[in-house]
Amino acid sequence: MKRTWKWLGYVLIIGSLLATLTACGTKQPSQSNNMGAQATMNKGEAAPQFVLNDLKGNSFQLKDAQGKKVYVKYWASWCSICLAGLEDLNTLAGQEKDFKVITIVTPNYKGEKSAKEFAEWFNRQPYSNLTVLLDEDGEWAKQFGLRAYPSSFYIGSDGILAKSQPGHADNEQIVETLNGMK
Repeated sequence: MKRTWKWLGYVLIIGSLLATLTACGTKQPSQSNNMGAQATMNKGEAAPQFVLNDLKGNSFQLKDAQGKKVYVKYWASWCSICLAGLEDLNTLAGQEKDFKVITIVTPNYKGEKSAKEFAEWFNRQPYSNLTVLLDEDGEWAKQFGLRAYPSSFYIGSDGILAKSQPGHADNEQIVETLNGMK
């Protein structure tokens, strides 16, 4: 019986030490950003400064949206939840608002078609308001920490990635989240 209590004491001591070390190692939000001299207004880390091409070959850089909030949705053509939300997102993207809507797909990554096959498929879809960027082989998805399709990333006007959320977000949630940011 004494050995059991002694062993339990060691477990509690080791657990306490691990909890203390983990708390000390918690990463603090970044106070810098890569979008210029603008002051940091949102809590979080600087968003990955991606440069991607759209379906027509035009380049888009996140820094092009400097001073404006950005909603980024990562999605896949094989994802039924993603496809179910595209019509509403297309409507949101076509409205006058104080933020930009960007969608990103990852050709040749996690089961997505090649860029050519995806473009041929998407160009037959009725989503004329959506900006679709191609993240070949998921290079930027890895930097965003993409875990699932669909996933939403909310970037403040200061370039800070203020929130990320796996799963579907409807237009009301998107607008509410962005309105709560600077």
